[in-house]
Amino acid sequence: MTTRRSQTEEAARLLQQRKEINDQDFFLPHLTREEALRIVSTFREQPPSSDSSSSVSRQDTAVQSEQPILPSPELPKSYKDLRNHALACTRCGLAESRKSVVFSDGVEDASVMVVGEAPGANEDDTGIPFVGAAGKFLDLLLATVDLSRERNTYICNVLKCRPPGNRDPRPNEIKSCSPFLTRQIQLIQPKALLAVGSFAGRLLTGQEKTALGRIRGEVHSYQGVPLIVTYHPAALLRNPKWTFALWEDLQLLRQVLNSG
Repeated sequence: MTTRRSQTEEAARLLQQRKEINDQDFFLPHLTREEALRIVSTFREQPPSSDSSSSVSRQDTAVQSEQPILPSPELPKSYKDLRNHALACTRCGLAESRKSVVFSDGVEDASVMVVGEAPGANEDDTGIPFVGAAGKFLDLLLATVDLSRERNTYICNVLKCRPPGNRDPRPNEIKSCSPFLTRQIQLIQPKALLAVGSFAGRLLTGQEKTALGRIRGEVHSYQGVPLIVTYHPAALLRNPKWTFALWEDLQLLRQVLNSG
């Protein structure tokens, strides 16, 4: 009985973690109907934390309609001019709260382009994407398939500015900033794209209402470039059980590179 109770408590904890990263698909194998209902009840009764992304997202929904979406800009066609244009960008409200525009890191003649969702606090301080704990973990994972930002990898985000409190990107912010990402892909011309996290994966695949777990594990295409979608390294730090799934996606990425 004690073992079964600990299993249900662990499942409830994992459900809460999946809610916090906005993953809507919950799978409860090997449980009776009564146990599953008890877990869901526990999950629903847990109060949201003060910095919960889900609570922030609900607040965002209430105000995002007040923020106008500007027409897509005519962006420079050279990499240097594009970067300078982004550094001075004021197309959305994030320009008012940012410390830095986090444009990119890595090499411009990259084989792989890694796309995350948005800068965090460390990135906002340094102006470099993926420099915190999640970034170090990403570097380690990329090294397993002979990739590094120093030699053959280019790293950027959908948003170039940090959302306050690391909240989820708003639709108008994604629409305002995504033209920069599109032009980056056109200029870098990578052999493959690796989208990490739900926002990057959904944007580049066009499957905006599909859970990340249903997008990953296969080769997509973005404007003719092979695209692999996987979990964000920050999510793996919260749930190490997903590490093997990301490793599988990296093996898929390596197959794409080898076949090219």
